[in-house]
Amino acid sequence: MNNGKVKFFDETKGFGFIKDADSAKEYFVHSSGLKDKIKENDDVTFDLEEGKKGLNAVNVKLA
Repeated sequence: MNNGKVKFFDETKGFGFIKDADSAKEYFVHSSGLKDKIKENDDVTFDLEEGKKGLNAVNVKLA
């Protein structure tokens, strides 16, 4: 389980990016990978899963 902060999330389009707290890497997140409703600057926990264009954040929950 990773920790991070929601950098950007567009509810209308259903996707955004999460910045990892440890590595400062950014990961794509799609609404299908959410457990909780998120918005910009929320602290979250998440898992990583290989997607079509690299690692994606999944099982995203509010911290």
